[in-house]
Amino acid sequence: MDMGNQHPSIIRLQEIQKEVKSIEQQVIGFSGLSDDKNYKKLERILTKQLFEIDSVDTEGKGDIQQARKRAAQETERLLKELEQNANHPHRIEIQNIFKEAQALVKEKIVPFYSGGNCVTDEFEEGLQDIILRLTHVKTGGKISLRKARYHTLTKICAVQEIIEDCMKKQPSLPLSEDAHPSVAKINSVMCEVNKARGTLIALLMGVDSTETCRHLSCVLSGLIADLDALDVCGHTEIRNYRREVVEDINKLLKYLDLEEEADTTYAFDLGQNHSILKIEKVLQRMREIKNELLQPQSPPELYLSSKTELQGLIGQLDEVSLEKNPCIREARRRAVIEVQTLITYVDLKEALEKRKLFACEEHPSHKAVWNVLGNLSEIQGEVLSFDGNRSDKNYIRLEELLTKQLLALDAVDPQGEEKCKAARKQAVKLAQNILGYLDLKSDEWEY
Repeated sequence: MDMGNQHPSIIRLQEIQKEVKSIEQQVIGFSGLSDDKNYKKLERILTKQLFEIDSVDTEGKGDIQQARKRAAQETERLLKELEQNANHPHRIEIQNIFKEAQALVKEKIVPFYSGGNCVTDEFEEGLQDIILRLTHVKTGGKISLRKARYHTLTKICAVQEIIEDCMKKQPSLPLSEDAHPSVAKINSVMCEVNKARGTLIALLMGVDSTETCRHLSCVLSGLIADLDALDVCGHTEIRNYRREVVEDINKLLKYLDLEEEADTTYAFDLGQNHSILKIEKVLQRMREIKNELLQPQSPPELYLSSKTELQGLIGQLDEVSLEKNPCIREARRRAVIEVQTLITYVDLKEALEKRKLFACEEHPSHKAVWNVLGNLSEIQGEVLSFDGNRSDKNYIRLEELLTKQLLALDAVDPQGEEKCKAARKQAVKLAQNILGYLDLKSDEWEY
């Protein structure tokens, strides 16, 4: 319809809807909390648009009333999504874990403020545990959660890198201060750089309200300028020493751009990451092999060729670059478990087939273990095919079946037979691994 022939109220509603649409992606991707400035800004814009919609005069006309209703519903939908993003249980979980990291930094990173580099094993282990827990937070593919998890991980991993780099590589003084006047200045700058590490860590973790990224960037850039102004011509060792300190400063400057870089590069969207695509390619081939193996009458000769290819897939996963990203590491870990579980299934199938060919007298307890292994093979086939969550009836059924097999193994009396003891121990481990794999498949984790 030609806009010139439309009712002014309809035209106004379309203008409002256009304004609401312009911030839709900001709302969908909002990864902060309800007390963030950007949250309040978006909320204010949407609320204002609701008032604008409400003020449009319908003149009692049905088509205008319907148009106003649709515009209000769309705006209310975005307001609701904004609120849900900020208050999502997993978003709160991310924030609570981050608060633990903040508390750890406040308590343990004090030596950096005085220019030291004494970090306890307890701090490093605590930080690694926090990174692992953040990696396991489920996003359900939701953009806002992926961004929140990525931003939080990026900050904490940056702190970990800064500390590790400081611990393993400290520039060493090549000459005494008497050798050249510039050495004293470089030493002085190096002390300032060490203190800046503590300030940077505090900034990244949000535990220093007295400093800003912009100011710290100016300070570090000023230190580089001071070093560049030094005359060290003809003194190779001093020039190398200065270069080391400049490199350290540039590394710290790089961390100040983390937040902006994460948003502009969409690095949080690992679905397009090269390493993730490699992992997905491996998993796709693994699934094709799995489907062949789970056919009702898959031939035994298929086992050897499948196992050889699956072992090759493990090799491909080993070559995947982790890019210092714990989410990629977790994705690879899960993929390795997927492939290894299928290899274990093939191994067990092969063992059961061989046992049929070489039937012989055996100890009753040993036979009982083999009976359980036969049951586990059937259950494992079902677990490999399972595609659901922990509330599914089939999950509960499979969990109960595996628990029954563990109880059956517990009831087996080896009667002193060492071979039977070893077989039972292996069967228990297999049942527990299948249970663990069932949990892994059903926990709804997404990178």
